[in-house]
Amino acid sequence: MRRPFRPWLRPILVTAGLLCLILAVLGVFLPLLPATPFLLLAAACFARSSERLHAWMLRHPRFGPILGDWESQGAIRPGAKRAATVAILISAALTLALTHMPRVSQAAMAASLVGVLAFIWTRPDGTPDA
Repeated sequence: MRRPFRPWLRPILVTAGLLCLILAVLGVFLPLLPATPFLLLAAACFARSSERLHAWMLRHPRFGPILGDWESQGAIRPGAKRAATVAILISAALTLALTHMPRVSQAAMAASLVGVLAFIWTRPDGTPDA
């Protein structure tokens, strides 16, 4: 584990990790709140501040294997890629249907989402989903 080089940084990273973990759990249930980025950020914070919390995340039956794939290979499982794609497309469609965004905002949103999807689909595949 890489410890922060400043002792005062540890409690900040633990707090940030816990906050990100809470947001990730909320993101599982709330549309438009992404769970995965908060989960990855929580793991990164804990990797630098708390061996115990980082190990707990890696051992977790639900997201531990996914985090392990990301940390070891920068990989995203095929099922997670598909789920992310569906969630992004539904969110974009709902946003466009329920708001009156200017065309420039629509174009910016589309470009951002295409970039996110390109990033997701160019990552190596992790362990196949069961």
